[in-house]
Amino acid sequence: MAVVSALMDAGVGVRDVAVVARDLDIWEESLYRAAVHYGLTPVFWTQLRVTQTTPFALLEAVCDALGADELEAGTLCRPLEYRWSPPSASSEAWPLAPRTIQSQMEALPDGARTLDEWHDELLETDGIDDRLVTYVEWLNSRPEPTPDAVSAVLGDVVEAYERLGLPVTKERDSQALVETERDARAVVRVQTLVRQLPHKYEDRLDEGTLTESWGDVAELAHLITTQRPGRREHSNARAVDVFESNDIWLLDMQYVIAVGLIDGEWPQTTESVLPPELQEAILAGEDGTGALAPRTAWTDGRDRDQFDDTVRAASSGLILTRHTETIDGEERRPSNLLDYLDSTVVGEDERRQLLSPERTLPEPLREIVATQEGMLDD
Repeated sequence: MAVVSALMDAGVGVRDVAVVARDLDIWEESLYRAAVHYGLTPVFWTQLRVTQTTPFALLEAVCDALGADELEAGTLCRPLEYRWSPPSASSEAWPLAPRTIQSQMEALPDGARTLDEWHDELLETDGIDDRLVTYVEWLNSRPEPTPDAVSAVLGDVVEAYERLGLPVTKERDSQALVETERDARAVVRVQTLVRQLPHKYEDRLDEGTLTESWGDVAELAHLITTQRPGRREHSNARAVDVFESNDIWLLDMQYVIAVGLIDGEWPQTTESVLPPELQEAILAGEDGTGALAPRTAWTDGRDRDQFDDTVRAASSGLILTRHTETIDGEERRPSNLLDYLDSTVVGEDERRQLLSPERTLPEPLREIVATQEGMLDD
């Protein structure tokens, strides 16, 4: 991220730089912290795990509350924890603050009850917030889960979240607005889901593979969402693009910075019950192993292909980085993929200068930038 910052200081546009990792699950947190340290906004181009987002969790929680014959206080209040709001609510009163929800749950009695019984209980309990009563009355007035009802009920839930829940995420977010963008993408995905869900649900009802229940609606929603992962897309034009190596294919960037080029991570080490010697014998087709089929995971062909794509994506400068030891002091060896390139190694003094407040680019990279800037001027 120091390289990114220094390149931008030298006049390189943020859209002309990309950071690439073999596996973003490993790198996202540390790259995010480093980006914030240098005043950058990172955008991680990964599949959005919709089922792990607040809008989707809200939909599931509402279905759980509507579908239960009897429910505990925790199940009853879970949609409120995911910022449920009435369709016509105002931002002054909704969604309920976490502290309010917690205090209301502490005031509620133990044990499972029907929605009717909860409504009566709320009216008889001292210190109950009127908004909790409003919420339970909304649950109680919902129609049976026909396809049309699913569309109307869940559509209202998502619309209210977009209007009132999403601003809460933005208010609590950091300057980079990473969580806000993720939440906004999730809202779009869940809105699409709500449009598709009634048709799929109706088809399954006609086939007899589902029953008309809110529980089955929730299961079908989860199935559709996991089969249709979110597209990789972002809207922040001022952010630094951070890609996984399998997404860099056919991209053309001036400067590409690859991270994590260490042995065992890129290429990745695959666990196997077979000793490495036997794996190599099978791959080589040695005598006595001809009847055994090698696993493709034993080879590093996929990682090599993605590394090739990373190299090809850089039209002006390719920066390859690795760490030499872990936080615990364990030595890490360089990736053998580095052996295939004729690269210039940056010295320790230049590395320190890069990480200093002045963020001085190493000489080889300064020459590349100067050449490119001269070409642009011409």
